[in-house]
Formats: sequence, structure tokens, C-alpha cells
Amino acid sequence: MSSLRIRYQTIEFGDIDIHVRTLRNKQQFLDRDGVAEKLGISSATWPIFGVVWVSGEVLAHLMFDYSIEGKRILEVGCGIALASLVLNHRLADITATDYHPEVEYFLGENVSLNKDKKIPFIRTGWGDTISSLGLFDLVIGSDLLYERGHVELLAAFINQHAKPHCDVILVDPGRGHHAQFSKKMVGLGYTHSQGKASHLELLSQPFQGQVLRYHR
Repeated sequence: MSSLRIRYQTIEFGDIDIHVRTLRNKQQFLDRDGVAEKLGISSATWPIFGVVWVSGEVLAHLMFDYSIEGKRILEVGCGIALASLVLNHRLADITATDYHPEVEYFLGENVSLNKDKKIPFIRTGWGDTISSLGLFDLVIGSDLLYERGHVELLAAFINQHAKPHCDVILVDPGRGHHAQFSKKMVGLGYTHSQGKASHLELLSQPFQGQVLRYHR
């Protein structure tokens, strides 16, 4: 990773400081042995995983005081996994997933920075069949609906790993696909609500998106 320019920052959540090691900016790129290219990840999209996005901040603030007792939690498309780091610091039962081959390395580094226990991680795509993940009480994610084609894949992936009684919380910045996604989730038996984000004054940038909630 020595050829990448990185950044260290501390993000406050109440009385908790979460330290993160990220890419310095979205111009960084280092695809060793062409691993990401073989997975279909272009040089333009390669750095997306490695920075803190405002949607991820919104999700992490939601998870700071979310009820976690007795819940098994899955973060989908975690990227730099800020929400998972907050939950892990709270000793939640959190598992993280992402498609990018470098996410696991950065996640491990950030867990060490915060002196917390290891976060279980599985690299998987939404179209992959992964039986080892199991089922979850709560599924979370931020800024996942990049393309129209993601709607069906994401809904199916979440449903595959949701317990019969499950909550889903997604933070969407408004890329235009959440209505189709919500329709798909309702078709799978979930109720749906959405609303504005809270903690806006604590965010690094303005946020105009929605918090999407689903329950079954």
C-alpha cells in the first residue's frame, strides 16, 4: 500500500472518537496484480471504497445510539465501514461485506487504530451465493443504489440474509433509484418508510438525501 497516499482522521460520535485510515482523495489508484480489474472494478471506480462519504457519516451517527442488544447486524457495501467501526466500538455483533478486494485490509487497519476486536468480513458481490453469512436481525448500508441494475440485486441479497423478522436501514443520497428499490422490497414483504437524516449539524458536508427504513 506504500504507493497510495493516505489520510488519518478522527470523527466524533458523542463521547466516542473513531479513528480512520482512508485514501487521501478519490484520485488514488493501486490495483496490484490486476485483482480489481479481474473483478470488473475500473480505475475510475477503484477509489470509491476508500474515502468517507457523507451518507456513511449519516449511517454511522444513526448507529451510535441505535438499540443493538440481541441483534446480529450486517453492513452491506461497507467501503471504509464507518458505521461498522462505530457498532464494533459499542461491542455490537457486526459483520461487514463489500466487493472491493482492498476493503478487508483497510478494515483491519482501522479496527487496530481503534483498539477494538476484529470485525468479521466477507468479500462478496450481491449476485454471489454465499451461505456462510447466515441471517441477520438488522441490515444496514449507505449510498448503495448507484445504478438501476443494482435495485434487484441488492433487494435479493438483503432478503437472502434477512431473518423472518428483520429491519433494514439504508441511507440514500438521492441518485434516483430508491423508489424502484422500495417497490421491490415491499414486494418481498417489507413495510417501508423514509425520512430526513438527523445529526445534520455534525456532518462534514450538507446532506439532502433520505434514510430508507424497511421492516418485516
